[in-house]
Amino acid sequence: MVSYFDQISRNKWKSILLMTGFFVLFVAVIFIFTLFLGLGIFGLILSFILVGIYALITYYAGDKVILSISQAKEADRKQYPGLYNIVEGLALAQQLPIPKIYVMNEPNPNAFATGRSPKHASVVVTTGLLQIMNKDELEGVLAHEMSHVGNNDIQFMMIAIVFVGVIGIIAMFARSFLFFGGGDRRDEGIIIIIALIIGILAPIVATIVQLAISRKREYMADANGARLTRNPKGLSSALKKIQQYSQNPSGTPVKHATEVTSSLYFSNPLKGVSNLFSTHPPIEERIKILDSMY
Repeated sequence: MVSYFDQISRNKWKSILLMTGFFVLFVAVIFIFTLFLGLGIFGLILSFILVGIYALITYYAGDKVILSISQAKEADRKQYPGLYNIVEGLALAQQLPIPKIYVMNEPNPNAFATGRSPKHASVVVTTGLLQIMNKDELEGVLAHEMSHVGNNDIQFMMIAIVFVGVIGIIAMFARSFLFFGGGDRRDEGIIIIIALIIGILAPIVATIVQLAISRKREYMADANGARLTRNPKGLSSALKKIQQYSQNPSGTPVKHATEVTSSLYFSNPLKGVSNLFSTHPPIEERIKILDSMY
């Protein structure tokens, strides 16, 4: 048996350590790339300025892009009074501003939260989730999503997405240099090694670390959601229904989910992804932990 607080603390520290490692990798890739191109300290400073601009754009516009990609529509209070009541109650329990509530016309039972801060948060649920969940299960899922808002996970994952995006762009340049670039023959071997590290290995490592961070934040949101409702069985039962849906041959992935947005969802919205490259922990493990909580 584990307590809510032990589970929250354990995963909080693990995700902080992973993010620290991620930041070191990020800085190292930029430093090696600018050194590789012979840009010196000026190039390093310019690189961080450009990354800062990219990060600000992602931070302020990212949630609007995500809602648009997902084709989510703001929920009508008259049509979904129960949904509003649950979200407002959870916001009050956490002393958070009430987020905007959206619904996706999508049979896959799922949900996600987005926004640059608790004051600008949105919670999205699918019609499939509303159809198959009872009140306790729906409350468990929404408590999980509201925990993401309260834990600042949205900003946390946005930073990770920025890191992966920048490393991916640098990797593209490195691969282009490898295949089309030149360099003196005397240092050609070193250039090839550096280009391979930056162009191929760095984005793979960055993606694996990003996904590991996402999985730790999911565990933490499960624990905090269970603490909020004082009913881990409700969240566990919701996960069991989602597991049954995903194992059903007729179950479909979320139509408008992408590899970029998949880490935001309550459960993995994509199909055919191995555990190593999954944005979410195995559902079986999440159920096991929730069932052991007190």
